[in-house]
Amino acid sequence: MDDEALLRYSRQIMLPQIDAAGQQRLADSAALVIGLGGLGSPAAMYLATAGIGRLVMVDDDQVDLSNLQRQIIHDNGAIGTPKVDSARRRLAALNPLVTLETRAERLEGAALREAVAGVDVVLDCSDNFATRFALNAACVATGKPLVSGAAVRMEGQLSVFNLRRESPCYRCLYREEGEDEQTCAETGILGPVVGAIGALQAVEAIKVLLGIGEPLDGRLLLLDAMRMEWRSMKLRKDPACPVCGGDGPG
Repeated sequence: MDDEALLRYSRQIMLPQIDAAGQQRLADSAALVIGLGGLGSPAAMYLATAGIGRLVMVDDDQVDLSNLQRQIIHDNGAIGTPKVDSARRRLAALNPLVTLETRAERLEGAALREAVAGVDVVLDCSDNFATRFALNAACVATGKPLVSGAAVRMEGQLSVFNLRRESPCYRCLYREEGEDEQTCAETGILGPVVGAIGALQAVEAIKVLLGIGEPLDGRLLLLDAMRMEWRSMKLRKDPACPVCGGDGPG
């Protein structure tokens, strides 16, 4: 690292769990963020400012006025433009040392699996079950850790999947058929709630990349913002899971 990088990340390097070696490891890492909405906005911003070497961002949507209450990576000037373009401009201004890659499309099949295989950690910041299930399957198939977040109304949840052979995957937690999917457009969302979950997704991704602390592997963290209460639930691997098949990645 040069002097500019050392100064930029100095407060982070001071942490004994990271230090200069950990900062270099982040610089050598790549993360994939699927979705640049309420979750992906803070997640991408914190990963970029933390010094992730390569950040791949995927979203096929455009910025709408109704997004700005919670999707803090975008602004009024970006309304009507692709979210990936708005995000690229914001992150390039925040940290020019990070390599930014964007894809304004909905990745599916082989393209999704290839994108997942090309990074070190994946952040699911999407807003629908179809994408979550597909992304989980791609992570299981490639053995990549998945940091999953969700929020609606004044509630949020966070977990990390596929770190160990005995760990559950996202599909172990949710059944693909018959899920009652609720969206922010239908039920509403308080901006800081989704922002808090997205920021914590960045925390978990950094922990995974550095191999520090205890990631939420096999645990589901639940936020009730009305009571300002956090609950942690242990998750069990489903031996009959059609995705991880009871054996896990690898």
